[in-house]
Amino acid sequence: MAEESNVQFSEREALLYHSEGRPGKIEIIASKPMATQRDLALAYSPGVAVPVRAIAEDPALAYDYTAKGNLVAVISNGTAILGLGNLGALASKPVMEGKAVLFKRFADVDSIDLELKTEDVDRFIDAVELMEPSFGGINLEDIKSPECFVIEQTLRERMNIPVFHDDQHGTAIIAAAGLINALHLTGRDIKNAKCVMLGAGAAAIACAELIKAMGLPHDNLLMLDLTGVIYQGRQESMNQWKSAHAVATDKRTLADALDGADVFFGLASANSLPAELLKTMAPNPIIFAMANPDPEISPPLAKAARPDAIIATGRSDYPNQVNNVLGFPFIFRGALDVRATTINDAMKIAAARALAELARQQVPEEVALAYGVQHSFGPDYIIPAPFDPRLMEIVPAAVAQAAMDSGVATKPIEDFAAYRQSLRARLNPTTSVLTLAYEGARANPKRVIFAEAEEEVVLRAAIAFKEGGYGTPVLVGRESVHDRLRALGANPDEFELHNSVNSPLVPEMVEFLYTRLQRRGYLRRDAERMVNRDRNIFGGLLLQLGKADAMITGVTRTWAESMRQVKRVIDPQPARTPFGMHVLVGQSHTVFIADTTVNERPNAEELADIAEGAAQVARRMGHEPRVAFLSYSNFGNPEGQWLDNVRGAIKVLDGRTVEFEYEGEMSPDVALNPRQMANYPFCRLSGPANVLIMPGLQSANISAKLLRELGGDSTIGPMLIGMEKPVQIAPMTASASELVTLAVLAAGGIAR
Repeated sequence: MAEESNVQFSEREALLYHSEGRPGKIEIIASKPMATQRDLALAYSPGVAVPVRAIAEDPALAYDYTAKGNLVAVISNGTAILGLGNLGALASKPVMEGKAVLFKRFADVDSIDLELKTEDVDRFIDAVELMEPSFGGINLEDIKSPECFVIEQTLRERMNIPVFHDDQHGTAIIAAAGLINALHLTGRDIKNAKCVMLGAGAAAIACAELIKAMGLPHDNLLMLDLTGVIYQGRQESMNQWKSAHAVATDKRTLADALDGADVFFGLASANSLPAELLKTMAPNPIIFAMANPDPEISPPLAKAARPDAIIATGRSDYPNQVNNVLGFPFIFRGALDVRATTINDAMKIAAARALAELARQQVPEEVALAYGVQHSFGPDYIIPAPFDPRLMEIVPAAVAQAAMDSGVATKPIEDFAAYRQSLRARLNPTTSVLTLAYEGARANPKRVIFAEAEEEVVLRAAIAFKEGGYGTPVLVGRESVHDRLRALGANPDEFELHNSVNSPLVPEMVEFLYTRLQRRGYLRRDAERMVNRDRNIFGGLLLQLGKADAMITGVTRTWAESMRQVKRVIDPQPARTPFGMHVLVGQSHTVFIADTTVNERPNAEELADIAEGAAQVARRMGHEPRVAFLSYSNFGNPEGQWLDNVRGAIKVLDGRTVEFEYEGEMSPDVALNPRQMANYPFCRLSGPANVLIMPGLQSANISAKLLRELGGDSTIGPMLIGMEKPVQIAPMTASASELVTLAVLAAGGIAR
């Protein structure tokens, strides 16, 4: 349960991630122009007085004139932080910031974290209630039980905006979605199912309430805590929330409860479900062992005891992960979009059913490739993958419809087709593809050469690559690398190091390189010198000899020098023009710029090749390419001497009958701005271009670096495309995280 991952990393890397650059994970960015005095006058005094008066007359206008309608507060007092316990409000801040990031990343919901320094329930409630004018919704997080029940219920009664305790309901909704499909696969009706709930905390109570609201009879659920079965008349360790689920039964132990049961829901602790007890359950048992980080029983152990079982856990390294990130971002998205006054059972059930239905649909190719084993609905795929791009469209729409049907929507949606389209436009498919690339690397780990292993940033990247489960780093460097690994807290014995001083591969490498270069003016001693002294040559030869699957380099030399060395060892792909590409990634858009690193003045054929290669990468990253060949001229106005290559590239593509849109020559504003493009009704692009083919290296490299330094988008690359072997040359300023991303993209075949 929850949105935990089983990716591994060092404490140092985690601290660096949170501290490098701007400390923390969030910042506030103005959404309106702030450049001129007039802008400031409109933003603040005197212009701001106009919406102030309007809102005073009609409070609903706050949703039109402020950010309230897309703003959620993530609030905690730190009394139950992850699995760490009561560490206080301040210690919960990294978690709450992380939650805010997930809201933005998955559903384009703006979020601010608020940590309240109190364990007094009444003071907490009063503080949150007083903030209602500021926010469109409240997400409560990491608050211990049973106080969380009182806090949420009271706030829901007092506030006229959605209040949602994700630790309770997020887990319940995702688990309910899985249960719907597990019951379907095993031919059961929820009205006849017998369920055992091990655990009686916040998540367990919420799961019990939700599946009962979906039709499970009250007497068909046996809940257990540390004392045993919660039965009518029990006095020990009881409270009003447990009492609500007490049943008339003579069963007292977990063994008693599981005898003949159809469903097991575990929300307790690691290894609390003995395997032998599973043998007493009904045929085709449904086992949801959701304790994190270690479940009540491991799936292999459960499967050994009951091969006929359907199993789900809270872990990402087993099938059927109960992951809260499938729920809360999209539930709030739908609730905010109809200005719901609450999140009720109807909306929760709608979310669960939408998730269940999504899992039954054909899995998108990019998700199937990333997750590898299960490509369709079945016992190992009853819950959608957390990074399925369809979640953003399907779940909010279902929640919004349920809010309207149940009467809690104050701004009903009139055109659901248009609403679904707006949901799709909110998020950038690149972010999902990148995440899936990481998942794919973990599912199919590769060997990647890190050619400059004596650099700390490279070693940190190699450590992160290994501990993340993305593959095996193959280090190139001197023996001193072992000392550097120890200094970074890693065990040198766990890393593969290649050193030309003692490598048995050197003779074979020299022979390979000399054979390759002897007719280019190189002597054997030149080949020997390069193999023994140059890490890029040595690393490239490891790749050529099949000792690894991909290579990453670049931080110790200029990009151009690294490329010259790589080309001495590795050729372009046949009939391909190699090129470099920067990828600019925003919240809702991605722009691919090529060629930014390799070809100084490409001819028409080369420009056409670059366009085809860039379009292929764009498709692999989730985009339908719309290619614009850029120039200072728009279709011959003004005329100039540098237009023939661009015009020629259009003719070349016309002759190749490629399957993507392309147009040119055109200026950047025409390519990217629909209003400017409208001046040219003959333009063949159906919308703003997302692949920009530059006329030459000078303009391309300058543009990419300007945008990287001055723009607000994240930048990937430059990526090297079109080489015979997967090799990536990072910029000299690359961070460890950027190196890992390039390594994953290279190994996974996206950057080829």
